[in-house]
Amino acid sequence: MNRSELNQSKGTWTKRFMAAAIVQGAIVAGLTVFLVLGQISFIKPEVSRVMAAGGAGTWFTFGYMMYIIVGVIGVAVSALFYHYLENVLGRRVRRSAKVLAWIHLVLMNVGTAAAMGLLMYAGYLGGASMLPENVGGQGFNAGQAHEILASFVEPISIAILVIIAGIVAGGIGFLVSYRFPTIRHGSELESEVDIT
Repeated sequence: MNRSELNQSKGTWTKRFMAAAIVQGAIVAGLTVFLVLGQISFIKPEVSRVMAAGGAGTWFTFGYMMYIIVGVIGVAVSALFYHYLENVLGRRVRRSAKVLAWIHLVLMNVGTAAAMGLLMYAGYLGGASMLPENVGGQGFNAGQAHEILASFVEPISIAILVIIAGIVAGGIGFLVSYRFPTIRHGSELESEVDIT
């Protein structure tokens, strides 16, 4: 690999994770627009009532906030780790580390969308069921609402384990890339290329 090819390869994983963070941010923005428009027109009972009532509705709030924290901010912070590895330290993600980086990217994003989507959906269903009938709820008590939530516990747990597996894979890949900092090409070190 010559110097120009090395410079072109720098930041590959940074770009991928930033693109994923942007996509996740767009999903959250779209969801927010949907919820706001639904609040004033077609979602009954309203999401604000479900959130304000607490109880099972807190699952919705928690899912929404965690989507922003893990799906957007967490993925963007992962991009910063890859930026540090690729551009500051001058190391390349290659071979097994590349496979682990792909696992990190895919599992973290898919797991986040699944876990937080299920949390929000379950929270809305459970919270809405606890609201009085005159505002569109079913007047369920906490025990009845818990029966709605119970069927979501295992799928949410599996999705969270998927997120964790992705993050662990990314961490191992980062350490593998960090441990093997340079690749020899002939007599020159590729890490000597100016990265500015």
